[in-house]
Amino acid sequence: MTETSAVTIDIVSDVMCPWCYIGQKRLERAMEQVADVPVTINWRPYQLDPTLPPEGKDRKTYLAEKFGGEERARSLYENVRQAGVSEGVAFAFDKIAVSPNTLDAHRLLRWAGSSGDGVQNKLARRLFQLYFEEGANIGDHAVLIDAARDVGMDVSIVESLLPTDADRDKVTEEIATAQRMGVTGVPCFLLEGRYAVVGAQDTSVLADAIRKISEAKAKGELDADG
Repeated sequence: MTETSAVTIDIVSDVMCPWCYIGQKRLERAMEQVADVPVTINWRPYQLDPTLPPEGKDRKTYLAEKFGGEERARSLYENVRQAGVSEGVAFAFDKIAVSPNTLDAHRLLRWAGSSGDGVQNKLARRLFQLYFEEGANIGDHAVLIDAARDVGMDVSIVESLLPTDADRDKVTEEIATAQRMGVTGVPCFLLEGRYAVVGAQDTSVLADAIRKISEAKAKGELDADG
């Protein structure tokens, strides 16, 4: 039996990116296919549109500015919708009333990273669900607090930190770091901090990457490459 080693995957993502939601689904299926490989997931911030105001922007206005209108956006999103069906995601784009600024959502995800094993991944999933399936404004503090409660975070801490600037600079710097590394689109899966799988690749591609990196790490070949 081939020896394997644990693999760490950093997912550079934005919670307003539909392909990131699909990417999460495919990664989870990939992990099931290589269940003998322990995988640690860390969610890293990225903003597709950091120019959005803190309160967000009316969705119809945003689509008109970005795509030229709802009909054009609906056409462009059709591929996303179809991909979602195959992954069990019921995209409900028509329910979305506000295009959010996601900086606070990324701050919450950062705090979730120290809230216990698997909590951050659960929070990412919940934020995707809230936005894409329920049409919630994930830039709204009340929505973020409810999401934190849903995944078992200490809500009192979240309630005290969200209104402040806590970790705002750290999140923006992390986004800048990703850009300096060459990340221009999301999702981007960074395996062991050095091997990138870009885009919502098929489950088989992700599973194969995890397997190969795990086996190479077990043989000490990653250190040799460095």
